[in-house]
Order: sequence, then structure tokens, then C-alpha cells
Amino acid sequence: MGSTKKNIIKNSADQQKAASQSLFGIVAAREKVVSFLEDALMQESVKIVKVLKTEDGWETLAEVYEESAFIRELGLQTRVKDKNLYEVKLANDLDIISFEKISTLE
Repeated sequence: MGSTKKNIIKNSADQQKAASQSLFGIVAAREKVVSFLEDALMQESVKIVKVLKTEDGWETLAEVYEESAFIRELGLQTRVKDKNLYEVKLANDLDIISFEKISTLE
């Protein structure tokens, strides 16, 4: 086998390994954020809509359906929920660095 063909095979294997590690990282970051938000917000309806690998770790964006604060203030009994977006940042080792509600979509 020629050296060019060996390099192509090696590069392909390296790319597959990197893709596999990246996919594992994305899945692990997603699972960590879902678990964290379910516990922190006491909600079961957490949906991850963005996972981004950065130099410092991971940035994620999650949709969380929570009881409507407006409806609660009015004292009404309803199942109306607000869709809120939370940004959660994680370190490379998947420790939560920060989280914040960035918007409410009603």
C-alpha cells in the first residue's frame, strides 16, 4: 500500500475518532444540562435546542415550559405555560459555570 493511501486511511480514521468524541461530548453536555435544569427549576419539560463547543467549554440553549407568571399573579387556575429560553455554560469537564433565563416567549 502506498504512503498516500496510508495517509488517507489514517486521516479518515482520525476524523472518525474526532467525530465520535465530538458526538459523545455533545450528548454528554446535553444530558448534563437537562438534568441540571430539571433539578434547578423543578421542571420536566426541558428541550435542548443548541449545543456549541467553545474554547472554554460548552454553550447550550434550552427551552423550558414553566407555569405562566402572569396567570399565577392573577390567581387563575389554568394549564397555560410560558416557553422560556435558558443559556447554560459548561466547562470542558462539564461542570456548570453559569445559567440564566435569556428570554420568555409567551
